[in-house]
Amino acid sequence: MPDKIRFALVGCGRISGNHIRAIADHADACELVAVCDTDEARANDAARAARAEPYANYATMLQRDDIDVIAICTPSGLHPEHGIAAADAGKHVLTEKPMGISLKGCDDLIRACDRNRKQLFVVKQNRLNTTMQLLKRAIDKGRFGRIHGVYVNVLWQRPQNYYDMAKWRGTWEFDGGAFMNQASHYVDSLHWLIGEVESVAAITGTLGRRIEAEDSGSAVLKFRNGVIGSINVSMLVYPKNFEGSVTIIGEKGTVKLGGIAINKFEKWEFAEYDDDDKIVFDSNYEPPNVYGFGHTTYYKNVIDVLQAKSEPETDGRSGRKSVEIVLAIYKSAREGRRIPLPLQE
Repeated sequence: MPDKIRFALVGCGRISGNHIRAIADHADACELVAVCDTDEARANDAARAARAEPYANYATMLQRDDIDVIAICTPSGLHPEHGIAAADAGKHVLTEKPMGISLKGCDDLIRACDRNRKQLFVVKQNRLNTTMQLLKRAIDKGRFGRIHGVYVNVLWQRPQNYYDMAKWRGTWEFDGGAFMNQASHYVDSLHWLIGEVESVAAITGTLGRRIEAEDSGSAVLKFRNGVIGSINVSMLVYPKNFEGSVTIIGEKGTVKLGGIAINKFEKWEFAEYDDDDKIVFDSNYEPPNVYGFGHTTYYKNVIDVLQAKSEPETDGRSGRKSVEIVLAIYKSAREGRRIPLPLQE
């Protein structure tokens, strides 16, 4: 690995700016050398902002031998295709969530990276928020005692013009709906915090937006360790994003991590004292948007892994878990029954 890790980025839409800024935040360790988008004007705009070389053809960009990692910010349904091409071209792969919208796509991408001995990173930046780190630490310390329930709300606003801006949004082929797209990080959080899911029962609906997939839904999850959980999702909140929260109830503690994007503790109460109690409310922050500041922290982990200083926070197999849970939610909603996991697609 060279002194500076060289990134290239494919897909210069909404989320790409977070990647460009995160790479710039680590300018001492990495640089962005190329960007690609089928919309040449958009590629040129991103290239100017990042001081990188623009491409309109992905295959052409992949021919460069000075690229170490490809960051994939294209529509979700294209993540496996673009990741496989990158791995086959000898590049490490960093993909936005979800890593795919089918288990086959996820598995094909994992196999391609394994085959080429390349790292596969799946962006799950919420895990690295200061608030989430404190919550996970409380669980790992056993402060809750036996956990009885976990309850998640993702109550946001995505107006019709958000979906109209890009034809792929809200489609089954390239995106999925509120669970697969907007709530993907929160589904990941459930698995990361509580453990393996045993079964799922769900109802979804398209109540207020002209899209193929769902804009609203609720799911109940039974975890293998006996915990009962739920996740409620809506993209129809008036007039703007309202809440992204995780509440955990245990025999010796109750915590609600809320705000618009799990950015502040609204309740933190345990039967027994711990030094974390002194700092918990200092960890609250005001994010610039629902993405928070996690991309910069996530890139630090990627850099450390590639420099053999750390292990991946979320690799392909970990990223696959949230896709499987969302697909089980969709299957339950379609078939009107409880769906066991692991899922047989």
